[in-house]
Amino acid sequence: MAASIGSRMCLRCPSIKNLSIQRTSPVLSIASQQQVRERHSKHYEPKWRKLRAQKVIKFLLIQMNIPDWNKLRREANYTPEEMRREMKKKGILPPRTFTERSILISSTSSLFEEYVPPEGDGLASLVSGAGAKQRMTELEKKGKSYMQLRKIRQFDEEFDTKTFPDDAQEIYIKANKLLENHKENEDELHDLVTEKAYPEMIYKLDKRTLRWTFIKSLEPPRVVHIRTTHLISKENVYAQVTVRLHTQQSLALYDRFGRLMYGGENLLKDCLEYVVYEKHLSDEYGRWRLHGKVIPSWMPPQPGLYRTMRQPHFEAPDDDEETAVTEKKPDQGSGDRTLATA
Repeated sequence: MAASIGSRMCLRCPSIKNLSIQRTSPVLSIASQQQVRERHSKHYEPKWRKLRAQKVIKFLLIQMNIPDWNKLRREANYTPEEMRREMKKKGILPPRTFTERSILISSTSSLFEEYVPPEGDGLASLVSGAGAKQRMTELEKKGKSYMQLRKIRQFDEEFDTKTFPDDAQEIYIKANKLLENHKENEDELHDLVTEKAYPEMIYKLDKRTLRWTFIKSLEPPRVVHIRTTHLISKENVYAQVTVRLHTQQSLALYDRFGRLMYGGENLLKDCLEYVVYEKHLSDEYGRWRLHGKVIPSWMPPQPGLYRTMRQPHFEAPDDDEETAVTEKKPDQGSGDRTLATA
């Protein structure tokens, strides 16, 4: 009886119970001791743990927007109605099918009602019959110019046709002198030249040197044509005044290698020009700027500018190489004979 009670007490004791389990069930005791799971594919050294973690892409941390290629393939074959329906779902505005032309308010884009100079102007004297005839035709054209002059004085009361030609000539001289360094004087040029005339004046001046000099005025400048127009609305008024300039100038144009392309600094030339000046009358801060030039059909055309290129440099062969080439046999090819001839 005591033995049975002792055995029960031993079984109830945790230490004795474990011992009894170890004796009775050795398989269960081995399974309970294996608490660490090991993967044999990992390296046994822990210093490579960081590198093993870096080779795994964590999609939870990196949000990757993978496009739906099937949807894109279907959208490529959409009709205009289906495309419009899909764009409405996404809230995207449809693209414009036309291009708007930009409008510059500070100046116009052309010469309106150009002045037609009389043929032979500047050649016939005022006393001769041809000169008197030119004066009569100019008087007939002045009627409309006087009406336009009254329109200009509604915005600019100080405008006078007697003092304006001298100011226009000063603008002409300053603008041409600034062309010598047009890249550095771009802001000053825009104060004297409109947005239409600026690209025309600097055309083909890159990598070239310009030298311009004003010598004297052969005849006093005068106003020969006045016109006004409105743009967009009747309150937005522009004025264009054509001034006749008969001057003596010198012009020299050099290419990028310093070779003279046109004219000469010591070559004086008489120039008859009809320069157009424009002003935005509706603008309170508007000013008279050079806008263009009227070239009559009877005036001889200006000579074109040729393109210059650098001639490649060839080194002359030595005496020993030249004698060796000439002593070769003729059956060795025509290329050697050509080199020997050169």
